[in-house]
Amino acid sequence: MTPRDVVFPAGRQALYEKNRYSPAIRSNGFLFVSGQVGSRPDGSPEPDLEAQVRLAFENLNAILSAAGCTFDDVIDATVFIVDPESKFETIWKVVAEYWGGPPHPTLTGIGVTWLYGFQFEVKVIAKLPEGDAGT
Repeated sequence: MTPRDVVFPAGRQALYEKNRYSPAIRSNGFLFVSGQVGSRPDGSPEPDLEAQVRLAFENLNAILSAAGCTFDDVIDATVFIVDPESKFETIWKVVAEYWGGPPHPTLTGIGVTWLYGFQFEVKVIAKLPEGDAGT
């Protein structure tokens, strides 16, 4: 088996190792990013919903940047929202700050009942820059 080509954002490797997962893996020209939440450096949830969504995108952008990508390279996104009926409008207002212009990535939205103390999570697949195909 080929070893996984893991991408770690600066300063958070210990948090990912503690929780036993990789933040992102390069493979066949794509970057597969684990779900990102609005966690503070110690892993705890940011309590304010808008700030939590912004922090989730800042954490996502740190991983994309570590792989040489930006959100413009994202081709597919999945969002998870606890109680989307009451939180969607607040969350989507913040998402627009990070989503960029059209054409937008594909999107799957999932309402969930629990996200380990978080209210929002985003996971993406991005196209790696040419010449960085990964393993």
